Order: sequence, then structure tokens, then C-alpha cells
Amino acid sequence: MPKFDYAKAGVDIRQEERAIKSLASVIKHVRSGFGKPILTSHYAGVIDCGDFGITITTDGVGSKILVADAIKKFDTVGIDCVAMNVNDLLAIGSEPLAMVDYIAIEKPDEWVMAEIAKGLEEGCRIANITLLGGETATLPEIVRGFDLAGTAIGWVKKDGIITGDKIEDGDVIFAIPSSGIHSNGLTLARKVVEAAGLSYHDKFGDKTIGEELLTPTRIYMEILDVVKECEVHGLAHITGSGVMKLKRLKNMKYVIDKPLKPQEIFRFIQKLGEVDEAEMYRTFNMGMGFMVILPESEVEKLKRLCEGRVVGHVEEGEGVYVKDLRIDA
Repeated sequence: MPKFDYAKAGVDIRQEERAIKSLASVIKHVRSGFGKPILTSHYAGVIDCGDFGITITTDGVGSKILVADAIKKFDTVGIDCVAMNVNDLLAIGSEPLAMVDYIAIEKPDEWVMAEIAKGLEEGCRIANITLLGGETATLPEIVRGFDLAGTAIGWVKKDGIITGDKIEDGDVIFAIPSSGIHSNGLTLARKVVEAAGLSYHDKFGDKTIGEELLTPTRIYMEILDVVKECEVHGLAHITGSGVMKLKRLKNMKYVIDKPLKPQEIFRFIQKLGEVDEAEMYRTFNMGMGFMVILPESEVEKLKRLCEGRVVGHVEEGEGVYVKDLRIDA
């Protein structure tokens, strides 16, 4: 048996999915008229505003914050907050416009807040969005340290919404490289490092382990050009649950037979924690942070717009496979 997996580390993805379904099953009210929903339960939601839709999504940085606290480096987690939201807007073909943030803190700390702001500012610059405002709550009886989350809005022409419904047999899967671990799977990564008796200050190449884990999530703004120039059938932001995120699209068989080479941090975690291969691909992005699904005839055009390469294809059937491993089994 593997020594570590995500559930043993404290995050059971399947249990989380059941809890979310339980929550969603109770919330039934839907607005009618202007502002009615035209897409729900996807990377982002969309409300009807006439000729276009307003898109909205929310996400946080997660336990990556604990690594930041361990090495007292807080100037990049704001980038992660922007990225995790903006990338989900991009994943339905939407252009990001603005966001608000929410910081829950144990006690106010001017230096920490200023460092967080540096990352938020840089993330907004990369994404070309405005941070319109937000909320800070001091909650000493609830929070230890702080938590950082945000909500982002964007816009999309209604005929430009990409949900994956056009995916068909023979389409190819093109992966754009991640910048590293991004902001998912950090609970497993932390448990592995800590159980091995290592410090986040220990060296990892020319960085420390902590610095490597804090590498900011990549913001995939090139997707805006991709959806304008290419016939795109599906988009996937690879976050929690790893490449199983492809299941959020059309029910097909997704075969990743030529995956990108993962950054060294992933193999370091895998070896240190004796994590099996399938668990790695259903927990982490494994070097593939964003995927574009499109006809093979569009690939050369796509290559001129972004880095990456074809890593697989789509077939009739179901499931997500990496080489001969079924990841979603």
C-alpha cells in the first residue's frame, strides 16, 4: 500500500464531492428575467445580461498559506488568490474584469497584510483586472493565522461560452505547462514533508522546499487569444482532483498518453511519501496546469499562441487515463 494519499493526509475528494452535492441539493431558488443563470455548476457561473453574460467564480489559496506562514513569506499568496479565480473564468472562455478579496485573520498584522497586498497587486496586473475592494474579518475564536479567498467576475458573449459540449471523438488534448504545484494538493505535500522530518527551510535545488512550494500559480491569460483564434471544444483548469478535472467536461474518454514531464517537486513528493502514480495525477496538476481540447487541425495555430504540446486525445467512452492508468476509477 502507498504510504500517503490525499485522503490519509486529511482531504477526501470523494467525500468532499458528496458534501457539495448535499449542499447543492437544498439550494433550488433560481432568478428569472434579467440576470437569470445560463450556466451553473461549471468552472464559473454565467448570468444573462442580454447580448452577453456576466461570469462569476470564487476560490481561495488553501493550505499553501501554512507554508507561507512557516517561512514568513507572504508576498506571493495574493497571486495565487487571483490566479485560482481568474483561471476558472478563462476555463469557460470568459474575459476577467474584476475581483474582491476576503481575508479572515486571527489578529491584525500590518506587515503581513502589506505583503499579501503585493501579491494581489501583481496578480491583478498580470490578469488585467481591478481589485474593487473586499472584506477583512478579525476572528480570533475561529481562525488561526489567516485565510485568503476571493471572488472574480468577467464577461463573455453568450455564443462564446465554452462548456465542453462540442468535444468529439478524435479531438486532441493540448497541455500548457504549470509553474509548479500551484494551489492544490498542498495538504498532501505538507504532510509528506513534515512526516519525513524535513524543514521548509531545507534546500531544494537553488531554493528551499518552502520557496518551491510557494511558486505562484500561473495565470493563463493567453487563453483569451486562443479562444478568439482557434476552434476550441473544451478547456480545463487543472486544480483540485488533478486531471480528473476533465470529467467536468463532456462525458467522453480522455487519454493522456504523452503527458508533460512534471517538475521535480512532484517526483520529490511522490518518492518521499511513497505516493502511487494514479494518486499523484488525481491530486496534483503534474506539470500540466491548463488543457485545451480542440480538433487536431487547429494545433499548429494553437502553438503560435501559447507554449505546450499535444499530450493525448479524446475517444468515445468514459474515464480519464494517463498512459495505462485509469485515474478516475
